[in-house]
Amino acid sequence: MSADLTFALRLADAADGITRSRFRAADLTVERKPDRTPVTDADTAVEDAVRALLAEARPGDAVLGEERGGEVGAGRAWVLDPIDGTKNFLRGVPAWATLIALVEDGAPTVGVVSAPALGRRWWAARGEGAWLGQDGAQPRRLTVSGVRDLGDAYLSTTHLGTWTEHHSREHYLALVDACWENRAFGDFWQHCLVAEGAIDLAAEPIVNPWDVAPLQVLVEEAGGRFTDLGGIARFDGGTALSSNGHLHDAALDVLRRD
Repeated sequence: MSADLTFALRLADAADGITRSRFRAADLTVERKPDRTPVTDADTAVEDAVRALLAEARPGDAVLGEERGGEVGAGRAWVLDPIDGTKNFLRGVPAWATLIALVEDGAPTVGVVSAPALGRRWWAARGEGAWLGQDGAQPRRLTVSGVRDLGDAYLSTTHLGTWTEHHSREHYLALVDACWENRAFGDFWQHCLVAEGAIDLAAEPIVNPWDVAPLQVLVEEAGGRFTDLGGIARFDGGTALSSNGHLHDAALDVLRRD
């Protein structure tokens, strides 16, 4: 395991210590950001703690986080989502996670997704594969599914309401109709399920870089594809499609259909 991946897992340990203690806390503080999305005291506490560890151990690296900002340029940068699925977190739903990625020269090279309330942690690094640790069991190496036809595919998104005019709801519903089954597992979890081979496609019309940076390397190291809805392999394009690779172009064709 590379030094950067080992360190990223250490960062996730620190984050889990905070999120576990604040999940379902009676005194959880919730505020609304300018974009009307919620933020809790746990979100800011996690990002501050991770930034402090980065400043100590990786002082030359840039940092981009959902709550404190920053940027990704040339060289090395850590991309943080302290709690992906904050709406779930504040409602007591256990499907949330801390997302940590190392981006080098614009491409994610390390990714960790830690979901302590689910008892799961996913991680990957370039050339080291994608892995799942669950409830103290021996880590399992991940491989995407072998499904090759949309008619046999399992599809997920986050929220149907986010499919707007630019990436229309009708196009997404056409993809739903083309697939065997669909759900809305949402956020990080659906892309992790693609990496696990449990589902075959996950599509999102609105994402931020911190929402998906670790998921790109996770899905790709599991043998799948991760692109924006234009088909470009990137985490910062504002949209996302992950797949087992076999179905990727067919799904893009449906989403682009006039």
